[in-house]
Amino acid sequence: MNFLNDEDGAVTVDWVVLTAAIVLLPIAAALAVAGGAGDLTTEISSSLTVAE
Repeated sequence: MNFLNDEDGAVTVDWVVLTAAIVLLPIAAALAVAGGAGDLTTEISSSLTVAE
């Protein structure tokens, strides 16, 4: 019954979850910023076209 007392698997799961969060959160943030930047660029372009 050493399997029931072994905690190595739990540590592995923790590391997988933490690594996934570390990798995916910056990607999600970059996508959110890119979407907002694209909208802002379109708005600025429209404003400059009207100002001409």
